[in-house]
Amino acid sequence: MSQASPEVQPGAAIVLVSNGPGELSTWVRPLAEELHRLLPLRPREPDAPSRLDLVLVPCPNATGQEDAVARRWQLFSRVLPAARFWWLLLRPDRHGPWPRHGVVVFLGGDQFWTVLLSARLGYRHLTYAEWVARWPRWNDRIATMGPEASGRLAPRWRSRSLEVGDLMADLSAAARAVDPLPPGEWVALLPGSKRAKLQVGVPFLLETADRLAALRPGVRFLLPVAPTTSASELLAFAGPANPIARFFGCREPQRQGARLITAAGTTIALLEEHPAHGSLSQCRLALTTVGANTAELGALGLPMIVLVPTQHLHVMQAWDGWMGLLARLPLSRRLLGVALTAWRMRHRGFLAWPNISADRAVVPERVGPITPSQIAVEAADWLAHPARLQGMADDLRSLRGRPGAVAALAGLVRDLLPAAPPA
Repeated sequence: MSQASPEVQPGAAIVLVSNGPGELSTWVRPLAEELHRLLPLRPREPDAPSRLDLVLVPCPNATGQEDAVARRWQLFSRVLPAARFWWLLLRPDRHGPWPRHGVVVFLGGDQFWTVLLSARLGYRHLTYAEWVARWPRWNDRIATMGPEASGRLAPRWRSRSLEVGDLMADLSAAARAVDPLPPGEWVALLPGSKRAKLQVGVPFLLETADRLAALRPGVRFLLPVAPTTSASELLAFAGPANPIARFFGCREPQRQGARLITAAGTTIALLEEHPAHGSLSQCRLALTTVGANTAELGALGLPMIVLVPTQHLHVMQAWDGWMGLLARLPLSRRLLGVALTAWRMRHRGFLAWPNISADRAVVPERVGPITPSQIAVEAADWLAHPARLQGMADDLRSLRGRPGAVAALAGLVRDLLPAAPPA
């Protein structure tokens, strides 16, 4: 049973605010688990006077399934989906009673949403700033990932900040406590979690797996099923229901329990447990789309090849910001979406999070009309040179700080809760 700090007054609420699937698995869930270890909170302790809630905010990169995923974890007294966010601001009481005191914690999305929510509820406000804290005036405390975010704060706000480190640095330590995979040279396949990416990513990676298996017959494949999709949905994207599949010569695989068998006979192990960090950390190489998953793989020290096939731009309007919003408008989806995505491809910087963080090419990014045959040859070459793979893994680990950021952030949350009156 968790032990409450004697300095904390019971009967408060901790509200975590986030947006997409990557933030939920790498930031929200670890912090929620740590808070339950640190304090007696509902729902883990049904009779506890304090509670832990999750509020999701509007985000163009969300899948719409984040609330269902978070409810399955049974970590939160209530989970409010992004569609209800504006109603929450207008009428908080419609979503049940709110304790008089509490803390709102920003863990993804637009930082201004937590400014509004904390003001509306009358709660204290904590922001985890990966690169920049945008509204320090309205933050009671700011937890920064590193010196870059801390250095961007004006001097008058720095007394409110504490450098806690990278929340993802704790992933590799947590991943060690898992059953080992069967012996073999494992390659992870990560086609994405959103429809736009899955349409291209699933047939592309299945064809790549067939070709890589022919080049290295002993290789084994692991496909972690994202919590916002399902194995049956992946099967659909690999078959005739997906018009993109025919461009890769992909025929719908057969499912046999926790395995997919491609038409060429390649076996791909499905992993439907979440998070999949323990099994992923045992792989030699990952073939992945862009997104938050590249940050997770980097935190695990797993070498990767990041893939952005551009020959089907009309289904790749999965970008961030205003360009992605315009590309998804019904009247402009085809023409404007293709034009914007093509422009971004020509004027892009780094796309994978490890490369963005290091401002150099730590992991290879393959962008353009790439083919499964090309990627299979490159993957086989990496696997044939373990020293090169180890060098990439070492570079990835060097980008992460020491574990302990989750515990430090949980401590800041506890410190913002109202103190218990003197005995």
